[in-house]
Amino acid sequence: MEFVSGYRDEFLDFAALLFGWFRKFATERRAVGASLEGRWRQLETQIRRLPQDPALWVLHVLPNRNVGISLGQGAEPGPGSGLGAAQFLGDESPLHLRDLSPYVSFVSLEEGEEAEEEEEEENGEEEGAGLEKVDPDKNGAPAPTSRDSPQEANPPGRPEEPEQEAGGGGGGQDCCPEDKAEDEAVPERRKGRRSEAAPLHLSCLLLVTDEHGTILGIDLLMDGAQGSAGKGSGPENLAPRAYALLCHSMACPMGSGDPRKPRQLTVGDAQLHRELESLVPRLGVKLAKTPMRTWGPRPGFTFASLRARTCHVCHRHSFEVKLTPCPQCSAVLYCGESCLRADWRRCPDDVSHRLWCPRLAAFMERAGELATLPFTYATEVTSETFNKEAFLASRGLTRGYWTQLSMLIPGPGTPRHPRGSTPSLSLLLSGDPYQLLQGDGPALMPPVPPDPPRSLFGSWQDYYTWRGLGLDSPMAVLLTYPLTVYYVITHLVPQSFPELNIQNKQSLKIHVVEAGKEFDLVMVFWELLVLLPHVALELQFVGDGLPPESDQQHFTLQRDGPEVSVRPGSGVSGRLSSGTKEKGGRRDLQIKVSARPYHLLQGPKPDVVIGFNSGFGLKDTWLSSLPRLQSLRVPAFFTESSEYGCVMDDQTMAVATGGGTSPPRPNPFRSPFRLRAADNCMPWYCNAFIFHLVYKPPQGGGARPAPGPAPQAPPPAAPPAPARRRRGEKKPGRGARRRR
Repeated sequence: MEFVSGYRDEFLDFAALLFGWFRKFATERRAVGASLEGRWRQLETQIRRLPQDPALWVLHVLPNRNVGISLGQGAEPGPGSGLGAAQFLGDESPLHLRDLSPYVSFVSLEEGEEAEEEEEEENGEEEGAGLEKVDPDKNGAPAPTSRDSPQEANPPGRPEEPEQEAGGGGGGQDCCPEDKAEDEAVPERRKGRRSEAAPLHLSCLLLVTDEHGTILGIDLLMDGAQGSAGKGSGPENLAPRAYALLCHSMACPMGSGDPRKPRQLTVGDAQLHRELESLVPRLGVKLAKTPMRTWGPRPGFTFASLRARTCHVCHRHSFEVKLTPCPQCSAVLYCGESCLRADWRRCPDDVSHRLWCPRLAAFMERAGELATLPFTYATEVTSETFNKEAFLASRGLTRGYWTQLSMLIPGPGTPRHPRGSTPSLSLLLSGDPYQLLQGDGPALMPPVPPDPPRSLFGSWQDYYTWRGLGLDSPMAVLLTYPLTVYYVITHLVPQSFPELNIQNKQSLKIHVVEAGKEFDLVMVFWELLVLLPHVALELQFVGDGLPPESDQQHFTLQRDGPEVSVRPGSGVSGRLSSGTKEKGGRRDLQIKVSARPYHLLQGPKPDVVIGFNSGFGLKDTWLSSLPRLQSLRVPAFFTESSEYGCVMDDQTMAVATGGGTSPPRPNPFRSPFRLRAADNCMPWYCNAFIFHLVYKPPQGGGARPAPGPAPQAPPPAAPPAPARRRRGEKKPGRGARRRR
């Protein structure tokens, strides 16, 4: 699949940006010129000539003593150095953070130390097996500590010393620390001693940001084992390295913007601040009189969301090359004419940009329509430069279900909320189903209206008015899932399948296919009982991406006035047909979980099947699940985050079953947050479009309806010139790249 912007975890794009910049920084600081002193003087002269950034810049010093990095056996293959970082990039990049578990994972060094000490006592092993009380020279660690590098001892005073420090990187004279760690860790992994190898220790992280939280540069100080934590990487050894990082951050800022120098710099460490007093003025930058003693330069400081923009062909980032969109469709980003021509002439023809360019241009024309929302914050959240992390932090949306929207990930030992043994139910206190939807401030959800809705809602504004929500409330970001189910039941099924008479049914069985994130937000579906109080609902979440420990779970949410009570089910097999017949069943919401692909699910036929942001071509199991749906012939509705995804789903449905999909329509209950795209400028929103499956006729006759308008003209034979504008009237024939 060409574009995965709406499906890939944004944390992976963020990690790819960090590691890509760090690799470039480490490579350039290792380069040895004829005269180190002359090269640094030349760089300082160039920086002094840069334009001045009016914003304050901050050099953060973030020590780490508790978290280690464990490299799995899968981290060895592939190009690139350090922490399996190459796995973040390339054509076969993972889509979810959990996909990186074979390559790299975070571990608690404290727990590792306790386990090693117990193992030593039981088995009488050598002290070298420990993680903290060992000599780094004797434990076979992947990398030596910072104090072992002869260059760490050099005092920060001469301009060539930052280059020497960077070249040694705390791990040798010819490679940076992550290279050293990777190279020396290979023998251990080849022996299959994954569980015995000590985890790598990131002793300190240097981070350059501006006062708004935009990350401009990063440096990682890597030790081999925990024993060196906080000993060899103290601030007394950081001045040369910090100076090199500042220079590179100004000459090649990771965040948006051209090369520039700050108006003023503040440092988050008192000793490092003193040692930089003689170095920073060489760059024409004013150093603050006192070090920064708080987390950020102002209250509410948080790291800004970064747009990891890359070339669609060569995947180089925007800090390496200047990226420009295709001059005709303005949808795809390229680093130059060579990559544009290569993409234009790709083989086979159905994957070439020559064929897709007019269609992508039509997708871009929907950007204004998708951004038309009634919320007071719509302009901010639908912008291409939307800073989601700052939006959430400024409103206190940093806990509960809101963490599912943030790039914050739990550290080692943190409970996997809300997955696991129904932890979302154990956190349901005082019978409040909206507790996990709250922020740090006042309640975000008003009390349930005493009377049920008198009419059907077809827009966010109508629903907000009846529910008592102000248009400044961000709840639509989470409520997009239950409101989409409501829209399917009340609007789309009656329109597309009137023979089912679904509006008169008193109970409904709904399968949520390939569920993952939706199950993490399971309590938001309680809103369905508020919208449809006289219908007994059963939601069954199905998918092999669900946590295995949740398989076959069954519980019921029962509405008791404004509150909700939770009771576990007695087993899926005994409750599939009897749950809706119990007393008060019409005010119940039954939740069932099946952690398996949909084609392996056994049980009664559902009334409706729903999938969110499905991406048929991204998982091989769809090639079996779609024929299963074809055999059931039940109404099956799916959302996608872009029109591009809808076209690709139609192609996959044709390959898997010979059927197709209905023409996609904008979902009025789509999420207002615009999703970031790395290699394109297309508008992506969670649940942006919705369609249903069109099954192949039982007898195999009849033509399958096309998913969109017929082509009007063949695509051009030559790639567009940079100064040439696109011709919007061109509509290509059906064609799409077969997904991997």
